[in-house]
Amino acid sequence: MFRNSAAISVHLAGSLQRKKAGASLRRCLHQTVSALCCLRGPGPRESGLVLASNPRMSLLFQEAFPDCTLNAGPSLAFASNLALVALHLKKLTMAKRLHARRLEGIDHNPWVEFTKLASEYDAVNLGQGFPDFPPPDFAVEAFQHAVSGDFMLNQYTRAFGYPPLTKILASFFGKLLGQEIDPLKNVLVTVGAYGALFTAFQALVDEGDEVIIIEPFFDCYEPMTLMAGGCPVFVPLKPTPTRDGELDSSSNWQLDPTELASKFTSRTKALVLNTPNNPLGKVFSKAELELIARLCQQHDVLCITDEVYQWLVFDGHQHISIASLPGMWERTLTIGSAGKTFSATGWKVGWVLGPERLMKHLYTVHQNSIYHCPTQAQAAVAESLEREQLHFGQPSSYFVQLPQAMQRSRDHMVRSVQSVGLRPVIPQGSYFFVADISDFKSKMPDLPGAANEPYDRRFVKWMIKNKGLVAIPVSFYSVPQQKHFDHYIRFCFVKHDESTLRAMDKKLQRWYVFL
Repeated sequence: MFRNSAAISVHLAGSLQRKKAGASLRRCLHQTVSALCCLRGPGPRESGLVLASNPRMSLLFQEAFPDCTLNAGPSLAFASNLALVALHLKKLTMAKRLHARRLEGIDHNPWVEFTKLASEYDAVNLGQGFPDFPPPDFAVEAFQHAVSGDFMLNQYTRAFGYPPLTKILASFFGKLLGQEIDPLKNVLVTVGAYGALFTAFQALVDEGDEVIIIEPFFDCYEPMTLMAGGCPVFVPLKPTPTRDGELDSSSNWQLDPTELASKFTSRTKALVLNTPNNPLGKVFSKAELELIARLCQQHDVLCITDEVYQWLVFDGHQHISIASLPGMWERTLTIGSAGKTFSATGWKVGWVLGPERLMKHLYTVHQNSIYHCPTQAQAAVAESLEREQLHFGQPSSYFVQLPQAMQRSRDHMVRSVQSVGLRPVIPQGSYFFVADISDFKSKMPDLPGAANEPYDRRFVKWMIKNKGLVAIPVSFYSVPQQKHFDHYIRFCFVKHDESTLRAMDKKLQRWYVFL
């Protein structure tokens, strides 16, 4: 059929020139060469093909594959036959990007590395934020009722939330926020607070929107902003000096009002608030919340507030929801977690509360992604919240008992890590506190690690391998201010006296005191 390379070149050029408007040049070229490779009998396979000797063909290859490293001239000029040309095309086709661009830069998961190290060295895990004790008896019983009772709880329920759960959430939080909350319009049940955050970002953040994030921040806020196409804008909490010998407190970490105000622009869509804060344990005061609220209203900015630790507040401090401030309900999404509320993080039941004008967009994302959350877990949370509503504010309330017990654990762990030269920052709330390792940094500046690896990450690896204790580097929770946080590590103190804390004490008793 084709007796020489010139004839094949003419055929290929003609095929490509006649391709349908809008068709892919690469696809058309691939199909044409593949068809020629299937020819039987004498011809191109035997005689060889020098496509690049024809300037027109060279230009067509360059046009078809502008983003590939293949040089159409030299590499194809030495192709001995069409099969080799087809192999080039196959490689180019397989070289297409598999991942979506929105995943670029957010694929690294630091938790994997440190969890793996902890298991390899049989270390006491004081890093990850989960209790090592059971939920309260009434919550466990509620789950048992859900599993063994009404068999219809094995089936789907309302997509946006099991009706008894959305009803108690509306009633319970309506009183706290001073709002009439409609369980059908103002409540969405999600797969944990993580699911609520993701749904909020996907529903409200668009390409180019700026989202203000307060540092140090829970590590998912930045990647969720980026995945939605937004641009994270960071503003740091800064510690105020303490007296010599005085322990620092998370209450000493403050926003600079002028710096915060400078972050608001015409492109600002939302501000993310986390109170009590992870990892610092800061509980934002009413005055601080009023500053944030004033700026949000002045610039017509939404507030996404992560309040999963609202019941874990210590030393008489008070948690205030920013949605309860004048003018803020209409622009705020309030996110909560049953896992943190009832010490059952594996249940993965969370929720988001807000005005209908915002919630309707979250419903759209939810119904086209998760669609539905496990019915039995929702039923257990509903029964548990109903119980807590009856006992609210009384000594019998879990929301009273849990912070009292965890404050004792916090104080125990603070004293223990302080005894080996770490300088804890006393948290006002949450599961966590951070400890300053500056003294170790000055005495052991050259710990093993990559040249650009922040010191806190190298220190934690050293501590896991040599001291058998796991913490989390605070530089994970910061981006532009990373160098200002690389001398802090985070501990989780929501642990039981008889197990993890005792194991921690044994490790610390063998710690060589450097300072």
